[in-house]
Amino acid sequence: MMIYPTLQILNGACVVLEQGCLDDPIIWHSDPKACVRDYAATGAEWIHLTDLNAVQGDYNQTEFMADLVRAAQVPVQFAGGLRTEKHVTDWIDRGVGRVVLSTMAARDPRLIMELAHHYPDQIVVSVDVWQGKVMTEGWRATGAWEPKAMMRAYDPLPLAGFIVTDIDNDIGDVEEPLALISGLARSVRSPVIASGIVRTLDDIARLKYVRNIAGTLVGTALIQQHFDLAHALETARPEPEPIAAML
Repeated sequence: MMIYPTLQILNGACVVLEQGCLDDPIIWHSDPKACVRDYAATGAEWIHLTDLNAVQGDYNQTEFMADLVRAAQVPVQFAGGLRTEKHVTDWIDRGVGRVVLSTMAARDPRLIMELAHHYPDQIVVSVDVWQGKVMTEGWRATGAWEPKAMMRAYDPLPLAGFIVTDIDNDIGDVEEPLALISGLARSVRSPVIASGIVRTLDDIARLKYVRNIAGTLVGTALIQQHFDLAHALETARPEPEPIAAML
């Protein structure tokens, strides 16, 4: 299972949001470039970056985010404010490995189909669930899609996968979001990345045995030092199959 160390960037700093609320961000690191380099040096195979300014329609830190992509030295999964075809093509041209589409996916299925075929294995559809519906506009608006219907509609496309977040339980108990995400993962063939669910190494250990969950975003738990990235990567590695002794 893949661990995606996750950084949310607002006004050039790494921040923590409570249930995705942008009204009261907590700054925890003023040097995101040092963070991405540390994650890569520790062994991360991917890094997930979110441009929170772009989520709000402010694209003034685009060049700063592009510098972070270059500094990472490993593939970047990029999210935040990707609402037009040009946004997608620009970021892929800038070298990101994948782009994460949320609002666009909820509103323009035809464009998602075109992008998925043009950029196979580089498009990730984000499914942010609140009270049984898929949220848009950075979790600020309720869309018309139900999560399972949306995922099944996009499942035949050559996507890199889905990211699923249970917003209802973003900072609450692990059991309910685990049940929701694992149920949605079983309903599609495309790989699913779990979000907002890892608090401890035990959560990672459980996730890696859930059918069709190919990875998890890990952000706040690393920031709050519940564990370090090296231990997360080690926990996520598959355990070797037992080999029968030769007689």
